[in-house]
Amino acid sequence: MVIVVSGPGGVGKGTIAQSLVDSMDNLWLSKSWTTRSIRVGESPDSYVFVTREEFESSIESGKFLEWAEFQGNLYGTPLPEAPDGMDILLEIDVQGATAVIEKAIPALLIFVDAPSVEDQARRLRGRGDPETEVEKRILKGERERERAKELGAHIIINDDLELTIQEIRTLIESHAKGHQK
Repeated sequence: MVIVVSGPGGVGKGTIAQSLVDSMDNLWLSKSWTTRSIRVGESPDSYVFVTREEFESSIESGKFLEWAEFQGNLYGTPLPEAPDGMDILLEIDVQGATAVIEKAIPALLIFVDAPSVEDQARRLRGRGDPETEVEKRILKGERERERAKELGAHIIINDDLELTIQEIRTLIESHAKGHQK
C-alpha cells in the first residue's frame, strides 16, 4: 500500500511521517531528494541532500517518481524500493501527490494542514524560514489546499501533534484493513 502525506510547508509533515514510521512496524519512508541547503537545526537525514548535477543526472536516468523546482531548488521523490511486505509512506507536496495519481498508483492521500494560515506562517518563521520564503510558501499552500480537495485527499488539521498522528495512524490502519478483504 502507498500512503501519501502531503501539505503545505510548515504544517509538520516531516515530524508526523517520522513518528508514523517509528510507531508502525510495516511502514517504510521514502526519503525525498533536494538540492537546497540544510536549514539550521534541521536533521541531516530529513532529505537526501545532493548537488544540482547529481539531481539532474538522476532525472535523466528516470530515477524519480516525481520532481519539481521550487524557489530555485529541485525536490524529488525517487521511485520507491521498499523492503518486501512494507507499506510505502511518501511525504511529498501536492504536486507529487498529483503525479502519484496520474501514474495510476493506488494510494491513500492524506493532506495535513495547519489550523490557520497565521499558524502556518508562525511555524515557518519558527523553523527559520526567511520572510520572502514564508510568503511564497503561504501562497503555494493556498493552491495546494484547493488541489488536495480536487484529488479527494483526507484533510487532517494538525492543531495537536499527538492527536494528529493518532488520527492518521487510525486512517492508515482502517484503509489497510479495507484492502485485505
